[in-house]
Amino acid sequence: MSVSMKGYRDRIIKGSIVRTLLWLSMPLVVVQLIQISYNVADAFWLSMYSDIALAVPRQVWPLFLFFSATSMALSSSNLALISQYVGAREFEEASEVASKYFTTSVIMGALFGIAYFTLRPLIFSYVIKVPKEIYEQVIAYAGIVAIVTSFSYVVMAYSTILQGIGDTRRPALVTAFYLLVNIVLDPLLIFGIPPFPRLGVIGAAVTDLMGNMLSVITLAMIIKRAFPDLRVWFTRRINLEWIMLNLRIGLPILVLVLSNSTAKMLQLRLVNTFGVVAATAYSLGFVAMDLSDAALRGLSRAAAIMVGQNLGAGLCKRAREIALKSSSLIFTITLVGATILYIVRDPFIAIFIQDPMIHTEARRFLEVFLWSLPFFGIMLTAMFIGRGSGHTLLPSLIGIVRLWGFWVGLGYLLALFMKYGSMGIWIAMGIGNIATGIIALIWLKYGGWARPVIRAPKKHIALARASK
Repeated sequence: MSVSMKGYRDRIIKGSIVRTLLWLSMPLVVVQLIQISYNVADAFWLSMYSDIALAVPRQVWPLFLFFSATSMALSSSNLALISQYVGAREFEEASEVASKYFTTSVIMGALFGIAYFTLRPLIFSYVIKVPKEIYEQVIAYAGIVAIVTSFSYVVMAYSTILQGIGDTRRPALVTAFYLLVNIVLDPLLIFGIPPFPRLGVIGAAVTDLMGNMLSVITLAMIIKRAFPDLRVWFTRRINLEWIMLNLRIGLPILVLVLSNSTAKMLQLRLVNTFGVVAATAYSLGFVAMDLSDAALRGLSRAAAIMVGQNLGAGLCKRAREIALKSSSLIFTITLVGATILYIVRDPFIAIFIQDPMIHTEARRFLEVFLWSLPFFGIMLTAMFIGRGSGHTLLPSLIGIVRLWGFWVGLGYLLALFMKYGSMGIWIAMGIGNIATGIIALIWLKYGGWARPVIRAPKKHIALARASK
C-alpha cells in the first residue's frame, strides 16, 4: 500500500495523544464550524423570509435521520473495520472492505431516497402532525431532501473510507468548500435575486442537493488520485463474513438511529401540540445547540479513528487513554461554548426572531437546556468510541434511554400529565443529557470495549507493538 497510508497510521499509533487528536480533528472541527455557519445563515435567511419558516428544516430533520439510519450504521461498522485493518497493516483487506461498503451505500441510498419521497405526506400528516401554518412548505422541502438522502449515502461512504485511513483533511476541505458555496447561494435562491428564481424555503434544500451531488464527484476523484492502491468501485464480492461483521457492529447503531429518529418525531409531535410558537423556539434552540458544540463532533470522530487504529495495532491501554483524554477535552470545550452562548442569549435570539412570544419561549429553552450540553458531549464521545472500537451495543442503549426514557417519556409526563407545558419538554431534555452523560463516562473508564473486533495476523500486532 502507498507510503501516505502508512504515514497516517504511524502518526496515529505513535504520536502524542492530544496533539494527534487535535491534528486529526482540526479539519473536522473546521468543517463543523462552517456547517454551523451555514445552519445559522440558513436560519437567518429563513427568518427574514418569515419567522415561522425557521421551523421548517427542524420538522424535516427527524425523518431524514430515520432514512439515513442505514448509512450511519454502515459508516460506523466500516470505519471500525477499515481503521483496524490499516492499523494491522492489512491494506488489501481494507481496500476490499471499502468496495463492499461503497456498493452497499449506493444501493441503499437509492432505495431509502425513494421511500422518503413516497411516505413523507403520511408521516408529516399523521405521525409528526406538522402545524397547518407550515405544512405545505414542509412537504415541498422534504421532497428535495428525499433526493439529498440518496446522495448523502455515497458522500458518507467516501468520507468514512478516507477517515478510516486517517485522512480527515481532504473530505473536510470538500465539505467546507461546498458549504461555503451553499452559504452564498442560500439567499439568492430563497429570495429570488436575479438571475435565480424565488424558491422560498425550498431554496435552502436545493443548495443542499447541489452540494451533495458535487461532493460525490470530488471525493471519488480524491480517492482515485491520492490513494490509487485503494480500489473503491462496485463489487459482487459481498460475502457473509462482511455482512455478519456489519450486523454485529452496525446493528446497534441502526437500532439506535431508527429508535432516536422515531423518538424525535414523537417529541416533535409533542412540541407541535403547543403550536407554531413552541415549534419555532425549538428550532432556534437547536441552532444554538449547534453553536455551543462546534468542536464536539470533529473531536469525537477523530478519537474514534485513533481508537480503531490503536486497537488494530494491539495497543489497548493507549486506546482507553485516548478515550478518556478526548472526553475530558470535549467536556471542557463544550462548557465554554455553552457559557458564552448563555451570556449572549437575548441578542442571539433577537437576530432571528422579532415575535415577542417566540423570543420568550426560545429564551426559556436556552436557559434550561444549555447547561446539559457538556454532558451530551461525553455521551457523544462514548458513541464514537464505541464505533471506532466496534463495541457499539452499550453506548447505543445509553442513547436510546436518553431519548425514549427522558426526552419522550419524561417529556410527555412533565408537559402533559403534570401540566408544565413546553417548559416540561425543555426540562426533560436537560435531565436526559446529564444522566446519560454520567453513565457514558463510567462506561468509557471501566467498560470492556478496549479490544479489537478484527482478526489480524499476530506478526502484524507484534510489529505494531514493537514499533510503539
